[in-house]
Amino acid sequence: MTETLAGLYMSPLEILALLSAVALVVARWFPPTARPRVTFVAVAVLVLSVIVLSVVGFRWQLAPVLAGAALALPFALAPQLRRRTGKPAWRARWWLALPGSVACVGLIATGPVAAWAFPVPAFPEPSGGFAVGTHVVQWTDPHRPETFTADPHDRRTVVVQLWYPARKSPAGVRRAQYLGRTEHEARTVSDALARQVGLPGFLVDGATRAHTHAVFDAPVAGGGARFPVVLFSPGSGGVRTQNTAWAEELASHGYVVAALDHPYDSAAVVLDSGRTIRSRTTSTGDREKDDKLAAGWTAVRAADLSFVLTQLGRLDRGEITGPLTGRLDTGRAAVGGHSMGGAAALQAGRQDRRFGAVIDLDGYPHGPTSPSLHQPTLVLTQAITPQTDPRYLPRLTEALKHSTATSYRLTIPGAAHLTFMDGPLYLPPVPSIVGSLGRTRSPRVVAATTLAFLDTTLRHEPGDLTGVLSGYGDLSVLPPDHSR
Repeated sequence: MTETLAGLYMSPLEILALLSAVALVVARWFPPTARPRVTFVAVAVLVLSVIVLSVVGFRWQLAPVLAGAALALPFALAPQLRRRTGKPAWRARWWLALPGSVACVGLIATGPVAAWAFPVPAFPEPSGGFAVGTHVVQWTDPHRPETFTADPHDRRTVVVQLWYPARKSPAGVRRAQYLGRTEHEARTVSDALARQVGLPGFLVDGATRAHTHAVFDAPVAGGGARFPVVLFSPGSGGVRTQNTAWAEELASHGYVVAALDHPYDSAAVVLDSGRTIRSRTTSTGDREKDDKLAAGWTAVRAADLSFVLTQLGRLDRGEITGPLTGRLDTGRAAVGGHSMGGAAALQAGRQDRRFGAVIDLDGYPHGPTSPSLHQPTLVLTQAITPQTDPRYLPRLTEALKHSTATSYRLTIPGAAHLTFMDGPLYLPPVPSIVGSLGRTRSPRVVAATTLAFLDTTLRHEPGDLTGVLSGYGDLSVLPPDHSR
């Protein structure tokens, strides 16, 4: 599929089809001498465009464009054909033709509106000094039973995608598919995500057409440096790729990001064998029961995160083969997540002292708030409104106030819950859904704030962290509780 033009969210071929459809409708209002040429050229261009699009990839957003053109075609073409055969040409009077033309143009106009609302996501160019590579692994914990199945021999398996600093790839090299290793996997995941929120899969099929800036299995950056690692857990029903823009930005600045698929929790997890595991985590509607369920799911995720950190250490030591052997600094590790993944990050930080920093992207703290956190913690939250769960901020405060390290809670004006993932890049820009920061600014704000935090806490780089964070919203700094 031809790349869409920035800001228009349509490819040049789609724009050509759109313009020819409009020309077909308005040809009736051209002077008599120009009318035949405009009509026949518009028909020829439209037909050729549709033929080519059917080969390279036809998007549903073009359907109303073709519907509007099809309605106008008989009225535009018939008079010209009759005139060429010598028959008298009949044309509708202007007061009949005008409403019809307006209706057809209105139908055609829904095409670019739909392309704007559900675009092929254009990932922001990473701003760091490294190119970005990506690699997918599947690991099974032989010591942990799979609690979502009844099979006593089933062991917990996770799929992990790594984004890492890489050498620059040759021009024209194929970039990584979004949402999966293959187009088939991407469509499986996209359809599952759409079903979770009650949308037909075709509405978000633009995501399956997208390619990111990373290159699968690109050579690791030279120099022999060892890179700090950041583990990431997605939101409830979320998938490992849901924060790709964020992961690529961190990797370009010298971090290795390891994002997890949590089987039976993530919407769809495609294993190496080709088997797809779908989510089994559903709410009951009863708040007390759902809180208990969420606490259990969060505990499973926290254990997944600790297991993956262990595996990354083995990978670094060469006990597991992979491109990053000898290049991972697991002594400088952070754990983060979005929504329920943020809650899992908090739990993993409490239970595993190997994590040196914690990042919670708008995650309600499920489960126990003890033991105390001993790592610096950054929590990014959406704008607080009357519709926000009244338990949210008190629960966050309770989770952070007994920490033995400094914690930062940053509320970002204009942010919504989905601001903290890739959603703004391909979902309708409705403030209640993705916030009002915009498609370009949303991922940059999330990356800039978390990078400043990681550079300070993992790399111990000098700088005014509170000053940087304050520039993005309402910052609350919770000093360490030395009584613990």
